Parts: sequence; structure tokens; C-alpha cells
Amino acid sequence: MKLDEATLERIIEQITHEVMVLVEEGRLDVGGEASGLETPLSRRNYVDRVQPVVKAGADRVASTLGIVPADGSLSHLIDHTLLRPDATHDEIAQLCYEARKHGFASVCVNPSHVKLCADLLKGSEVLTCTVVGFPLGATSTEAKTFEAQKAVRDGAKEVDMVINVGALKSRDYELVEHDIASVATAVHAGGGILKVIIEAALLTNDEKVAASQLAKVAGADFVKTSTGFGPGGATAEDVALMRRVVGPKIGVKASGGIRTREDVQRMVEAGATRIGASASVKIVEGTDS
Repeated sequence: MKLDEATLERIIEQITHEVMVLVEEGRLDVGGEASGLETPLSRRNYVDRVQPVVKAGADRVASTLGIVPADGSLSHLIDHTLLRPDATHDEIAQLCYEARKHGFASVCVNPSHVKLCADLLKGSEVLTCTVVGFPLGATSTEAKTFEAQKAVRDGAKEVDMVINVGALKSRDYELVEHDIASVATAVHAGGGILKVIIEAALLTNDEKVAASQLAKVAGADFVKTSTGFGPGGATAEDVALMRRVVGPKIGVKASGGIRTREDVQRMVEAGATRIGASASVKIVEGTDS
């Protein structure tokens, strides 16, 4: 059932108000559950919390939210990114080589490079990710949808789209929801996943809540902090807020200004399940940025 604009706006306003009250009172943890009911899972209590599960018969335990891998490997969390407009074919080929070598989650490139990446990464576990409506998000829904369809046909398995920031700030929630839902439908039809970039540095906290909730309602698989081309990048505070809003089942991608292993760890501990970085090799090898 499609909600009319007035109803959708009332829902968003109510959710925004309730979330912000809980945030200000400190009654939410990064998993989105009210605090005081159970100690949040952390690196310090991980063994104590998991041991009873294993004793009960589990032979494998999965965990992502807020847990930095114990073996120190961060590669599988990272989208190895090159979105410069002057990136050459040789640089894209090097990006793919590095991604295969280090086992990154994906390479994230502009749409014109998708076919090349898909060919170079064939037979590996590294995915091809691209961007839509990038970096401003101000193109029409029809243009974004076509761009997403073309990218998926060319071999993209993940699409990072930019929301219509102006529409969000104008409180035109119906347009924002339709914009995301149209791209989500196109991406999912091709078996891909959709990440929605909210460009948090341009938004108030209320707007970040509204953007994250709209992305969730519209069928996004991830919400993402930044394009890396805006006035600011990812912050742990924004990641934590987005995680509180979308809950534990949707991914949160931190992107923009992440250059060190410590940066990655802060984002993961705040609730990020994917990291976008151009300094990926330096991060995993522990060298200076």
C-alpha cells in the first residue's frame, strides 16, 4: 500500500521525535535496543556472551555489528574506492588487482568503469560496486533508475545512490521515498543490493533520522554516511545515529575521510558493517596514510 504524502510525513515526524528523545536521554545502544535490558555485545564481553551459545550446541557464531574481527582482518569490510573523475583504465585495473590481492568486499567505481571491473574481477569473490546520481543526488528519479539498470546490466552487484538532499530538506518525503524505491526496485531486479547515501554533513540530526528511516521504508539494503565529495565525511556519531534508526538488519556504510585502521575500528564499534575508503591498502597493511 502506498502512503499518501501527509500520512508519510506524520510517520516520519513521529519516528524522528521518538528517536531523538531516546538519543538525548542515552537510552539507545548502537543496535537500536533500549539500554538496561541487556549489556551490549562488545570486544570485552564477546567470549563470555558467546560461550553459553557454543555450549548449547552451536558450532558457528556470526557477529557483525560493533565487533572488530578478532584476527585483525578488516579487508572484508572495505569497499576499495576510486571515484576520481580523472581515473584512468590503468588505475582501475590496479584497483581491481589490489582488491583481489587483499580480499576487499568490493571495488567502488564510477559507472563508466563497471564493465571493466566486472571483467577483471570475474572468478573472484570481490564485487563490483558503482554510484548513481553521484555526487549531488539532484538528478531525476527516472535518470537514477536508468543509470542503476544500466550499471546492473554491465555487471554491478552493488549500487550506492545519493538521495535527493534538497527534497529531503524541503520535507518532500514522498519524493525522497519514491526516488529510493524506484532505484531499489531496479537494483533488486538484477540481484544487486542498494546503499543509500544520505550526505550526513549537509543534514541536521532530525534530517539524518528522516533520511535513514525513508531509506529503510523504501527497501534499501544499506544506509551510507557520505559521498566523500561533500563538506564532511563519516563520523562515529553519525554512524551510531543511523544504526539506531535502521536497527540491526540493515547495513550501515561509513565513507569519507577514513584513512587509518583506527578510523575503521571507531566506525565499526559505532555500528558500521561496511567501510568505503580509497586508502584501503594502507589501512589493511598498517602503513601511514
